[in-house]
Amino acid sequence: MIRRRNVKIIATLGPASSSPEMIRALFDAGADVFRLNMSHLNHENLKKVHGLIRNVEKEVDRPISILADMQGPKLRVGEIEGGSVELETGQKFRLDLDTAKGNTARAPLPHPEIFAAVKTGQSLLLDDGKIRLRVVACGKDFAETEVMVGGTLSNRKGVNVPEAVLPVGALTEKDRRDLDAALELGVDWIALSFIQRPEDIAEARKIARGRAAILAKIEKPQALVHLDEIIEMADALMVARGDLGVELPLEQVPGWQKRITRAARRAGKPVVVATQMLESMIASPVPTRAEVSDVATAVFEGADAIMLSAESAAGEYPVEAVRTMNKIAVEVENDQTYPGIIYAQNNKPEATGADAISAAAHTVADTLNAAAIVCWTNSGSTGLRAARERPMVPILALTPVPATARRLSLVWGLHCVLTEDAKDLDDMAERACGIAFREGYAQPGQRIVVTAGVPLGTPGATNMLRVAYVGRMGSSAG
Repeated sequence: MIRRRNVKIIATLGPASSSPEMIRALFDAGADVFRLNMSHLNHENLKKVHGLIRNVEKEVDRPISILADMQGPKLRVGEIEGGSVELETGQKFRLDLDTAKGNTARAPLPHPEIFAAVKTGQSLLLDDGKIRLRVVACGKDFAETEVMVGGTLSNRKGVNVPEAVLPVGALTEKDRRDLDAALELGVDWIALSFIQRPEDIAEARKIARGRAAILAKIEKPQALVHLDEIIEMADALMVARGDLGVELPLEQVPGWQKRITRAARRAGKPVVVATQMLESMIASPVPTRAEVSDVATAVFEGADAIMLSAESAAGEYPVEAVRTMNKIAVEVENDQTYPGIIYAQNNKPEATGADAISAAAHTVADTLNAAAIVCWTNSGSTGLRAARERPMVPILALTPVPATARRLSLVWGLHCVLTEDAKDLDDMAERACGIAFREGYAQPGQRIVVTAGVPLGTPGATNMLRVAYVGRMGSSAG
């Protein structure tokens, strides 16, 4: 199956979409990657859904990527008398380590790490920012606050601390167990929540030992301070706009979305735009015009992937949501303004052989009006460098490594094909022509641009470019 678009679609699986029939329907509608949210999955169900996705992968004979999203630390207030209380703007309110149920004057907050980090004058946000507190006094086991924005506070509502770096890592004990289970099954990507600094990625990378790629979710203001270092440490980024919009002023989120996307593109790292993209489709078969524009903006910006969360996991119209996202993406990429916008954001190649070859492949393909760029890749780096160039011709990523094909399924513009490694340079060109013809990307008489690393099979050594003619039945004519 050929996708007639470059941006990839990530669909979150959940109660509305975890049957074999629904997973296949979501794939057919346009999903390239399936996200498994470990906040709502035990290990038994993780294994079950993972197996169902791999069965669909066999049916469609195309690599499908699986992303396991770790829950991360959850900071919540404790129990409230009667289940909830009303906080009035201007009143005083205390948070402390006392386990007694809360009331209109105080509430338990069983997180000493918050009291260790917060300072007078800083803000505390409750219930996704609906209630805003300002700290007026604090100690190692309490914070006295003034209610700046009141509202109803109920049991176990979340707490955000936007102005402090909390002394907690990104992985909880639950996350470590979930991570081990996901890696044992063979998921392709691990998404990390609660990233504050590059060191938060190091532990997951050490545990993964290359068995899965690491995606850092940018959802806290502290991560923005260390964005360049986080990009260097991670394999991909996610603009997690929901949480980011709680801790940042909402009007700043669109600008940060663009900055994060462009920074990831400069580094040649995949970037995902996520959260509330088609939120109304949880309960409606059609999106709002604003949502369509939001999805289109991410596509015009050149994001590698756009993501559905509750829309596909728990909504009433999961297939329609994927199909709608696919239609928006195809329409944007066929718009006459799209190439100019994408090219305007292109970056100069880095001073490496791999970048120089990838940039040259883009130029040669444009000059010769080539049908496709075909890159042979073992580790995936050749495919990533080709995608960084954002060419307007299709990119085929050929690899003998199933894990590489699956990981690259998240990357902009890459159509991944599993094939045996080439025996020599002639076999490489012959096989590239045959696959481009078979996959429907090139016809006899057309040219393709082939890139690879020589010696063949050497990871990260892209150093060769070749132009090949597609002959009869897809053979190489030179």
